[in-house]
Amino acid sequence: MRKTLAYTVQAEGRDRGKVFHLTEMPADAGERWAIRVLLAIGRAGVDLPPGIEHEGMAALARIGLSALMRIDFSDAGPLLDETMACVRFQPNPANPAIVRELVPEDVEEIATRLALRREVMRLHTGF
Repeated sequence: MRKTLAYTVQAEGRDRGKVFHLTEMPADAGERWAIRVLLAIGRAGVDLPPGIEHEGMAALARIGLSALMRIDFSDAGPLLDETMACVRFQPNPANPAIVRELVPEDVEEIATRLALRREVMRLHTGF
């Protein structure tokens, strides 16, 4: 069974109190995603340890966010979209039974999008 996480926005702003449900990618999709990230990091000129491409998501935890920040947006854009595909929205925090696909209007703060991406990475890397 894939890991899941309910994330409630605590930060001040328009998204405060909103609840999002995050679900881990299936193993094959997660592996392909991680390899694409590592390849993009390598193309960006970041020195990667030999054999790191075989570590999948664990490699991303090992190399850190600073390496991810060096990839070209043409590579990063689709990867970022895929992280948000792991996020669903609970429109009524009092009714956890109703969870739906995320639409752009569900997230009103840039900081919330960044927090959701961070939580998706945490869900996948386990740290």
